[in-house]
Amino acid sequence: MTAPALLTVDGLTVRFRLRDAVVHAVTDLSLTLRPGELLAVVGESGCGKSVLAHALLGLLPGNATVTGRARLHAPGRHEADLIGAGERHLARHVRGRGVGLIPQSPATALTPVRTGRKLLEETLRAHGHTRRDAPAAADRIAADVGLDPADLDRYPHELSGGMAQRLATALALAPDPPVLLADEPTTGLDRPLVDHTLDLLRRRCDTGAAVLLITHDLAAARRVADTVAVMYASRIVEHRPTGALFDRPAHPYTAGLLDALPDRAFVPVPGHPPTLTDLPGGCAFAPRCARATDTCGTLPRLAADGSGRVACHHPLREEVPA
Repeated sequence: MTAPALLTVDGLTVRFRLRDAVVHAVTDLSLTLRPGELLAVVGESGCGKSVLAHALLGLLPGNATVTGRARLHAPGRHEADLIGAGERHLARHVRGRGVGLIPQSPATALTPVRTGRKLLEETLRAHGHTRRDAPAAADRIAADVGLDPADLDRYPHELSGGMAQRLATALALAPDPPVLLADEPTTGLDRPLVDHTLDLLRRRCDTGAAVLLITHDLAAARRVADTVAVMYASRIVEHRPTGALFDRPAHPYTAGLLDALPDRAFVPVPGHPPTLTDLPGGCAFAPRCARATDTCGTLPRLAADGSGRVACHHPLREEVPA
């Protein structure tokens, strides 16, 4: 029997209004996260991956407009309408407690006037630990993320980029949230620590939590994800189980990303992605696609395709009409 979803996102759309343009950052995005699931969202820089995480936690700037629905559903722990909730509710009941965030830029997320230990112990005490047991718990979590407990006595500006990333990971894990958003959590880490962090996220899922991993690192997605969603120009263009996506991608963009890997053809995707202020009316990938036809001037919908979903008029499993 399939477990109920911890997180349901339906038709999420995010726009940023500039003085003379509108940025189409996320468009009609839908996904579900179930207990024990690790979903990786991959794609080139600027496709909207990080905006997705910040939209779910109400962390977007004032010029953002967010529509659609997102529901956190953790029976007995946390229930929230993430898009409709006000700042007060998000701050008190959702951020950290219901949905944790490992930020992409920890240097800007860490309070500069508190040591790592102070930050971590305050977080632990806010979520049930006593003043007496918080220090030992902080040391344990620091060790779990590969951070020397002695480094907790440093201020954020005294930490290297990799240390700051590990401290941010520890702070996100400390409240034991049922849903974790990990936005490029391996940035600045060497390969052994990358693998350590990815395995840590996988273990979180093994305890029943759900993880949304936002990454440009396809090798990381392949290592730990159950399913992978590929974003291009603000939209999900393919979503399927990890093994199926890496073995037989259906969208030409997905195939191009995989061909760019060093252990494959090592050939980059030709051309450049469109700017998010000037998206075409049809398939945004068509100008870069060898399979494009006149049909691609209309927008393909994300439709069922074998083990997953794909938004393409001419998926790779089909012949291109003459």
